[in-house]
Amino acid sequence: MTTARRDREAELFLELLRTTRSNAGLRQVDLADRLGVPQSFVSKYESGERRLDLLEVREVCLALDTTLPAFASRLESLLGGSK
Repeated sequence: MTTARRDREAELFLELLRTTRSNAGLRQVDLADRLGVPQSFVSKYESGERRLDLLEVREVCLALDTTLPAFASRLESLLGGSK
């Protein structure tokens, strides 16, 4: 995988995280409260400064009232065009 493609896919992932939060009607601070973490945690992973592992992505999904499979399906749809 080329660096440009990986960077594009990473940006799509981050955009999906932000969009999912926004569509849930939550601000970063609201999501942080649900997760029991500081707002800076949400800001850092949404900006790409910090990476999330799979279990953390699952926790974010649950806090946003969605499931990891639903989130992954949306991500796959976005990434489908980047092949």
